[in-house]
Amino acid sequence: MKNFTFDYMSPRVVFGAGSVSELADEVARLGSRRLLVLSTPDQHNLARDIVRPVRDIVAGYFDRATMHVPVEIVAEAQRAFEETGADSVVAVGGGSTTGLAKILSLKLGVPSLVIPTTYAGSEMTTIWGVTEGGLKRTGRDSRVLPKTVIYDPLLTVGLPLPISVTSGLNAIAHAAEGLYSDELNPILETMCKQGIGALVDAIPQLAANQADVEARTEALFGAWLCGTALCHLGMGLHHKLCHTLGGTLNLPHAETHAVVLPHAMAYNLPSAPAARRLLQGVVGDDDVPGALYDLANRCGAPLSLAEIGMRHEDIRVVRDLALQDQYPNPRPLEQDALETLLSNAFDGRRPSIE
Repeated sequence: MKNFTFDYMSPRVVFGAGSVSELADEVARLGSRRLLVLSTPDQHNLARDIVRPVRDIVAGYFDRATMHVPVEIVAEAQRAFEETGADSVVAVGGGSTTGLAKILSLKLGVPSLVIPTTYAGSEMTTIWGVTEGGLKRTGRDSRVLPKTVIYDPLLTVGLPLPISVTSGLNAIAHAAEGLYSDELNPILETMCKQGIGALVDAIPQLAANQADVEARTEALFGAWLCGTALCHLGMGLHHKLCHTLGGTLNLPHAETHAVVLPHAMAYNLPSAPAARRLLQGVVGDDDVPGALYDLANRCGAPLSLAEIGMRHEDIRVVRDLALQDQYPNPRPLEQDALETLLSNAFDGRRPSIE
């Protein structure tokens, strides 16, 4: 075993069916007195229901959280925070809402409590991102890490199956790339393998019965572990492509991750033999990219970038942007190979490793 240093970072986690009932205690623990409640428009009513036990200290609601965290929405949310005299944030929803809470924490220095309703996993990371002028900027800062995360699988039972599957695949991508990160250590390796394994098992069960609470619990546990891995490990080609596709083309976040994942693995794993062996063991197949593609196909996830809004002429635009400000990656980014990857993902071809 190699020597390693592990500076572990994590919010306080409250996990399990019905755990949202502990919201009042957790808010009191934070010392919050005036809450701004964040959500997307679609989850406005859910957010109101969840915070009903602490409604006496809700200063206001902001229900315009938007995919890829546009700077214009950040400015609106900041005004809402200041005008209501809030002192902290409660975020209810998926990655869009969590991402907005993170930026408010970064800009205003305020604590956040996050209640995830998808399997994005971003609530466990110090990674922030904003989109401005068609470009998505990302960074890491410990100030954006939520103080508390309440994981209640009962809140995900109503999550539509397509979002359940794609956000689960999104979480798998975090840990899959983590397995070839230079910062990988035995603790994080275990988290990656257990997180991916939990989601690989849970996603088909949800496709068979989306009201399966045990599968929902397993998926949420997997998302927690995969998000924790992402917090501590570097991102590679997969995340660079998805940030570019999302920020520049405004493609849907989870769906983009779901489509790109097997193609990024096909590109990288021949240059990352240790990660390849670990993933083969977790997914139970020597052809990891093909197995991930088949999982998405069986469970109804989109398979091509074309079907989620990309145009063919965007392939070279994304290729060129991905070659700029590159993330560390086990295989060098080669212009022609990258264009082939994007073309295959655009058309939805099944990738594989020979």
